[in-house]
Amino acid sequence: MRNRSLNASYHILRRAQAPLSGRTVHNLGLLRRHYATPALAEKPYYVTSPIFYVNAAPHIGHLYTLVLTDVFKRFHALKGRKAILCTGTDEHGMKIQQAAQKASQNVRVFCNETYKPFHVLVERAEIQYDHFIRTSEPDHRLAVQHFWLMLQERGYIYPSKHEGWYSVSDETFYPASSIHLALDPSTGQVDFFQASQETGKEVEWTSEVNYHFRLSSLRDRLLQFYADNPEFVQPSTRMQDVISQVAAGLSDLSISRPVERLSWGIPVPDDPSQTIYVWLDALINYLTKANYPFQIPGQEHAAGWPADVHVIGKDIVRFHCIYWPAFLLALDLPLPKQILTHAHWTLGREKMSKSAGNVVNPFFALDRFGSDTMRYYLIRDGGIKNDSDYDNAYIVDRYKSLQGSLGNLVTRIVRGNGWSVRRAVELGLFDDSLSGQQHGSRVAHLASAVNHDMAQLQPGEALKRVLKVVDQTNQYMQHASPWALGSRTDRHGVPRPNQDPVDSRTLDPIIYVCAESIRVCAILLQTVMPGKMKHVLDLMGVDEGKRMFRDAVLGGDRDYGVPMVDVGRGRTGVVFPPLASEF
Repeated sequence: MRNRSLNASYHILRRAQAPLSGRTVHNLGLLRRHYATPALAEKPYYVTSPIFYVNAAPHIGHLYTLVLTDVFKRFHALKGRKAILCTGTDEHGMKIQQAAQKASQNVRVFCNETYKPFHVLVERAEIQYDHFIRTSEPDHRLAVQHFWLMLQERGYIYPSKHEGWYSVSDETFYPASSIHLALDPSTGQVDFFQASQETGKEVEWTSEVNYHFRLSSLRDRLLQFYADNPEFVQPSTRMQDVISQVAAGLSDLSISRPVERLSWGIPVPDDPSQTIYVWLDALINYLTKANYPFQIPGQEHAAGWPADVHVIGKDIVRFHCIYWPAFLLALDLPLPKQILTHAHWTLGREKMSKSAGNVVNPFFALDRFGSDTMRYYLIRDGGIKNDSDYDNAYIVDRYKSLQGSLGNLVTRIVRGNGWSVRRAVELGLFDDSLSGQQHGSRVAHLASAVNHDMAQLQPGEALKRVLKVVDQTNQYMQHASPWALGSRTDRHGVPRPNQDPVDSRTLDPIIYVCAESIRVCAILLQTVMPGKMKHVLDLMGVDEGKRMFRDAVLGGDRDYGVPMVDVGRGRTGVVFPPLASEF
């Protein structure tokens, strides 16, 4: 089987119209020589966002998905594990072809321009991506055609006439039972059309001869996989929805379109009259960047596959949680470990849509509030189970809350009021009062609690948990009132004239508890606000080599306390300066 697979790949290579990248040629050379190398000690953590259609500009939902994905990648990198993030653009399909025609552009020229805003968004949001894939790249075409041939070789593909309702917007067929008459809100008049009940997108009746995938034959294997992996889809409510859909029965899936209807895509191998279905094409992107089909023997997992988490919106659950596992099962390939399906953003409690004109431009938001503030807001308020409502007033409110909590705490500690953070850290004594012990215990257990939240794919809960400790630190500091003690000494601990001397062992343990709280919280918050937390850790004088998850333990660093940057005065140099506008 392996030799036949390789021969098929060589056959595609010889017939490929586009030149192959250096990566493909390099991987092919390694594979042909069958270099057997020792397996890696640990598979890299591999997290993916969906790839985004380029027929329209990015919106706030794209930014939310990207930030979620990035937080998972950063967290595992923080723990010292090699982590890989894959994102990119989906550039094939009917909707792209039609968008190019509407713009009176060659479709490839169209894609070469419209993918750019998504790439810019990834950069602007400080997404630490390793791969930005474009499905129009020759490497991906090779992977898709190889995958097709393997499905065909195993008997999962057959030609047949297909009739049904097709949605260009959703790029999928719907059964008649899923279609209803809908009122078009964009016309301002009674204008009914046939639409999908699931998404509300318009459908058209289509009759054509194409290739089908034997999805129905994999029903029992899918159900068994779900039973063996009950946390495969998160949250659990959507896992139950998926199981119900599959248990009710599956129809075979149309996986190609006649080239006279869809010419922009990847041709079916050995049948240029057909173009491969855009969702089969798109889903394979996760494998393409994991070096499929050129994994080196002994290092099949070196590029991350199987994915640890696919992060997707709830509108594409069926494709990722039913079709994708079925395709992989058909070839006996490893399945992704989990799929996180998040909810959507609304505006004024109404669904965002281009036709309604209420889509939020993520670039405007980033320009106004900055990357870290938007990342914080999206993770804090973004919904996993339920939709969340987007409002600039909410962002301002969340930012002001950060100013008053974390920002104020950091400023008070690093600027001091008769105390020295460095001296307190060197002394290394904790406040042995009841409140000091209680707060120290909270900080000591914070990292493990955050780790649990992240393992449950709940970054919002992890964020709120850290912020709660920040608030509790402020409460502890207010109760301990170190400024009342510090005012009797200068910042070096020297008693001021005409004041009763105060033992630094009374003051310094309070400062040490507060400083440790800031240090641990800032380390854990790096995944959400990397820029702001770098500033905090620089102010605290934490060495760059001691900002990992393993360092987020109470008393885990005795070498910080001398600021690496100017602590500033007044509003100058603060971590969360006033917003230019609150409207």
